[in-house]
Amino acid sequence: MSLRFAYNTNGAANHRLDDALRLIKAAGYDGVALTLDIHHLDPFAEGWAAEAGRVSSLLQKLELGSVIETGARFLLDPTAKHEPTLVTADAAGRARRIGFLKRAIDIGAMLHSEAVSFWAGVPKPGLDREAARGWLVEGLHEVVAYAAEQGVVPCLEPEPGMLIETLDDFAALRVEGLRLALDTGHCLVTGERDPAEAVHEFAGRIGTVAIEDMARGVHIHLPFGEGDMDVPGVLNALDAVGYDRLVCVELSRESHRADVMIPQALDYLRTCRRPGPDLPPGQETRQQ
Repeated sequence: MSLRFAYNTNGAANHRLDDALRLIKAAGYDGVALTLDIHHLDPFAEGWAAEAGRVSSLLQKLELGSVIETGARFLLDPTAKHEPTLVTADAAGRARRIGFLKRAIDIGAMLHSEAVSFWAGVPKPGLDREAARGWLVEGLHEVVAYAAEQGVVPCLEPEPGMLIETLDDFAALRVEGLRLALDTGHCLVTGERDPAEAVHEFAGRIGTVAIEDMARGVHIHLPFGEGDMDVPGVLNALDAVGYDRLVCVELSRESHRADVMIPQALDYLRTCRRPGPDLPPGQETRQQ
């Protein structure tokens, strides 16, 4: 297959970063989705730049591409998961999130990453959504401009429960230079679109893709074969639109068995599509 696959390190949180990268390479992946976190290239550590340079060298040695992910739970605030965000009422909090995203972009440039992925954030109860949207757009313009200066592709991920939750929410932003981080499983959670249809519809705006299995309406990342995702259909759609960036496997609840899940996930992706008996050689159909 022409598709290139990566594995997200948020699904290897119990491994040292170097060990996780070597497991990912040994399994046969083409890259890594590196979730910056306290234990995996902490962007606020005193020696973050030296560590980024070291990791960049290791990735080159292992011949792994990369995408930078910014969804660490308690990196910015040890008392509140995923806070502060781009839609936090406190201006200082929003500035802290923007500073983090700029640091992630710096690291992405150092690692020669394909993209940096981030999300909007969850509006607090009672927060004026129009005000939150204004803060978000203001922050996005600053982040996107900084990414352009660094030669990095900035991608916003619609996330269930967040201010930007659906693909329609993303499309309505109209921030020039901002690309889509498409998590195909989220389409099943929100019920907005078939994941394969989303690939076709937004093909020209996709900067990075995440894939996993998911049950309809339930935001839990599942191993392949345990949910409702038509994985072969999504892969066929990505092939059809000529997608050539990393397709990132995100199994954030599977760190306790990452040694098994890292190779198992790639084996599934490589074998879930098989040549159809009535199709010319080289063409494929969905597995029955």
